[in-house]
Amino acid sequence: MDVDVVVVGAGVIGCMTAHEVVTRRPGASVVVLDQDTIGSGASHRSAGLHFPRGATERVRRMAARSQDAYAALLARHPDLPVHPLPMTVVASADRAAELRAAYLPSARLRPVAGPPDDRVLLPPGTAAWQGDGCQYADVSALTQFLARRLRGRAAFHEGVRVTGVRPGAQAVEVGLSTGRTLTARRALLAPGPWLDAPAWQGLVAPLGARVKKIVAMHLDVPPRDGDHAIVFHDEDAFLLPLHHRGHWLFSYTCPEWDVDPRTVTEGVSARNLAEARAVLGRYAPALVGDCLSGRVFCDAYGPAHEPLVSALDPHGRLVFAGAAGGSGYRLAPALAAEAADLLDPAHPAQEAQR
Repeated sequence: MDVDVVVVGAGVIGCMTAHEVVTRRPGASVVVLDQDTIGSGASHRSAGLHFPRGATERVRRMAARSQDAYAALLARHPDLPVHPLPMTVVASADRAAELRAAYLPSARLRPVAGPPDDRVLLPPGTAAWQGDGCQYADVSALTQFLARRLRGRAAFHEGVRVTGVRPGAQAVEVGLSTGRTLTARRALLAPGPWLDAPAWQGLVAPLGARVKKIVAMHLDVPPRDGDHAIVFHDEDAFLLPLHHRGHWLFSYTCPEWDVDPRTVTEGVSARNLAEARAVLGRYAPALVGDCLSGRVFCDAYGPAHEPLVSALDPHGRLVFAGAAGGSGYRLAPALAAEAADLLDPAHPAQEAQR
């Protein structure tokens, strides 16, 4: 047996899970693999917005657990690239009860007259609420921070592609592009949107996850001190002041599904620009002219509007974690905890699968 746990994918979920494993089992041997570099892929392009909300009870529990985990991490490491900021939610006035059900009590949603930024309007029939518990992160930098803390307790193999994954009764064999085969007691697949990689496509397909294009536009407007993140609930869109980069970001729901992560990053299309400007124009017409460029990537989505954490084989040796629907950073600590439960041979969830 080469190692106790192999983690495939050095994004925020993979690195967070590796950290969870070695924290629970200090003597465990862990290897983290990535076809690129640490924190590349979707973690590199993520807006990194966290707000205390969930569409289902499970996601609300995960959001609460993750919020507490990030608060504790930031308290221990104040220099982390995690930035708390105020939040305003804009939604149809008749959806107040829905908002209160979706947002955690810690959000303390309270009605306000409107967004604090006079460039953002309230369309007829909408209302605004201010809330707490919002923050955003440089997800790639945070992932690299986690990796630095793991060095010496976990090994990282970057630029190494996985060519095969073969779970068995006693171990998982992981073939590598270098010609080596790693044998691990257990393995985690945290591949982000790369669900169709030949090494694991057949193993992951029964989960029913799909890949969707994500477009986040950059507005060449400097944020001001005290600017809020503004969440447009009805649109599943948001405006985010990226103080560390010096501009605003506008994320809207791009309707393009079943895209290929190898080609989706070719740039913002004319269609994407028109879609983004149409949504932004309903709320902030003064900013439409600054909506010119952005970032394009994709993410995996679970079939029930929830992330997926599941064993992929009858022996529970191979675990999948992801398909968080654009909330990989927001829910990463909770995803890591659920994945580590399944990777721990002494955990009740693991025993129940035997």
